[in-house]
Amino acid sequence: MPRRRRKRRREIKRVPRSEAFLPEFDRGAVPEGLVTRRQLRDMGLSPGGNDPVAILRCKWCSYRPQWSCNHPTRGFLLRVDLAVPKRVPTLAQEWALDRAMAARQTCGDCGRRFFCCLSKKLGCCIECFDGTPVDPSSYLAPAAPAAHRLAA
Repeated sequence: MPRRRRKRRREIKRVPRSEAFLPEFDRGAVPEGLVTRRQLRDMGLSPGGNDPVAILRCKWCSYRPQWSCNHPTRGFLLRVDLAVPKRVPTLAQEWALDRAMAARQTCGDCGRRFFCCLSKKLGCCIECFDGTPVDPSSYLAPAAPAAHRLAA
């Protein structure tokens, strides 16, 4: 009968809270003027290249006040007064993004542009692939080819 393997205990890297690099705050005890990246995004701001000034401790570490939090669920706190407004894309950038999305949403066989991205595996829409009818409200019909505009 084979012997059972012992599971190796993962080494826990504990750092006393007094030796932590940044000050740490528990949830609900964060001072005014410090927010997370997600809260900055909701305010329409970005960090602007500024580094975090404090750490928001995860809920598990709130039960161990003597140790600093090094879990991946911790949050980094940034100063609101140093944040800058989000950049607004130029018209050329928006046009380029629209062209890229049009390439992913347009069927190569029938030319219809769908409101969702098409499967790269199929290479076309489902109707062109196997004949399954597609809901007409899920795509834009291709524009009719322009008639020639010659004078004669």
